Amino acid sequence: MLQIGDKVVYPMHGAGVISGIENCEVLGEGKSYYVLKMPMGNMKVMIPTDNADHIGLRDIIPKGEVDKVRDVLGAKPERPQGSWNKRFHANLDRMKSGDICDVAAVARNLILQDRRHRVSSGERRLMDLAKQILVSELVFACDKSPQEVESWMDTVLSHNAYAS
Repeated sequence: MLQIGDKVVYPMHGAGVISGIENCEVLGEGKSYYVLKMPMGNMKVMIPTDNADHIGLRDIIPKGEVDKVRDVLGAKPERPQGSWNKRFHANLDRMKSGDICDVAAVARNLILQDRRHRVSSGERRLMDLAKQILVSELVFACDKSPQEVESWMDTVLSHNAYAS
């Protein structure tokens, strides 16, 4: 069971800190909820404690795994295939996995694609979400500010040998 103060990742929302555990009654049934404080967007999310594993709530990656994220950001982007709609859903599925390397790959692909030629508005929202989720976790993993993490990501992506 997670504890107050634990730093966790909630897929499709990003990283946050468990600020409390509350008991609430919903539809006549009492349940226990983790209260997750999300620093990016200043949001509060309540997650049923008995459903945390099922929805993919997980610990922040250790600092040693940040190199894997850097490697993904620096790797060759995948060629866009199919319509933007098919790409959008494929990218969305990858992000729902909650795996930071999948989120980094989606962010890399869309950011580099957007630099070559503008992506659709739907893909732009997904790109922004992937970047936000990635930054939120790396802030905790690296103990850096969001601005420092974004600057680091921009540097890694700018040095991507496949960026042009």
